[in-house]
Amino acid sequence: MSVSTETKRAPDRGQTAVVGVALLLGVTVLAVGGLTATAGSLVDDGATSAAATRVGADFETALEPAAGDRATTVELATGTVQVVNRTVWLLDGDGVVWAGHAGAIVYADGGQRVTGFAGAVVQRDERGSRVVAPSRVAPANGTLYVGVPVLNASGADGVSTGGHRLVVRLRTDADTDRVDLPASTYRVGIETRAPAAWERHLRERGATTSRRDIDGDGVPSVIASFGGRRTVHLVVHDVRLAVEVGR
Repeated sequence: MSVSTETKRAPDRGQTAVVGVALLLGVTVLAVGGLTATAGSLVDDGATSAAATRVGADFETALEPAAGDRATTVELATGTVQVVNRTVWLLDGDGVVWAGHAGAIVYADGGQRVTGFAGAVVQRDERGSRVVAPSRVAPANGTLYVGVPVLNASGADGVSTGGHRLVVRLRTDADTDRVDLPASTYRVGIETRAPAAWERHLRERGATTSRRDIDGDGVPSVIASFGGRRTVHLVVHDVRLAVEVGR
């Protein structure tokens, strides 16, 4: 009777270990690659947000109610700057008392948007919109103060960086006209694409607000009422704004 013998080979543990290490390294490389992409996105988002904050501060400086010829420099790596049509309204029970086609200067870069209008600066991003520099609309002791920079702009079609670093100069030469209006139940209308931010801002100043498209152009106005009869000090700053570009 013959007895057959069978030689059983032990598993190739060394080969299995090598394959396991290779797989682990592959997963690690993928993970590191994903982390790098995420970090790059965070850096880009942070840089864009910082640029928007800086532009907002520059807009506030450029639109200050100061007389005389002066220039504010805005440095941009990306994005566009343009002036768009916007109106500030002063209304009473009979209708429109005064309308200023004030114009808004707008910086846009992806989801970031900064708008200088009616003395305020509004910044909008993925978190929503908010007023980062206050307007000059304020009640006090039976009086309503309304300060409005009215932009008479050249270069209103706007400028784009086109992916190149540019310097935008906002040159202003403002004249100021002051008008006192007798006591009445006045309301202030702010035409804006960011009504929620303006509503919060004006309510913080004691107003009740509503929305209305006064001129039927599709852009709503936030209507602020400060209650009771008030005299109005209306201060209009006629700002000649030149949007110039240099590298």
